[in-house]
Amino acid sequence: QVEFGESGGGSVQAGGSLRLSCGAPEVSLDYYAVGWFRQGSGKEREEVSCISSNDGSIYYADSMKGRLTISRDNAKNTLFLQMRSLSPEDSAVYYCNALRVITTTQGEHNDEYWGQGTQVTVSS
Repeated sequence: QVEFGESGGGSVQAGGSLRLSCGAPEVSLDYYAVGWFRQGSGKEREEVSCISSNDGSIYYADSMKGRLTISRDNAKNTLFLQMRSLSPEDSAVYYCNALRVITTTQGEHNDEYWGQGTQVTVSS
């Protein structure tokens, strides 16, 4: 299974910005729901943003609402997450995700990809 490459993570001071990118040249994002998750140290993985494959609607977690912009470039098979006004509480490993449900005569199964994760560290 292909693992998406991620880039854009790093260390910033509080109030700074980062732009994360994710994708794989051989995997088209058409028809996939795409999103970003994060996992802080000692915490469970949580979804921070996603784009629906059905109607393109966008979700942002309350904890980061107003500070994120998720976007996708299907022509380049790339997903982005622009993050602003970062705080130390945003420090985590960020993972991208692409998911579609495939229906066959045998039933449904998930076709899913994850990124390898990129570390975001915000200092006060």
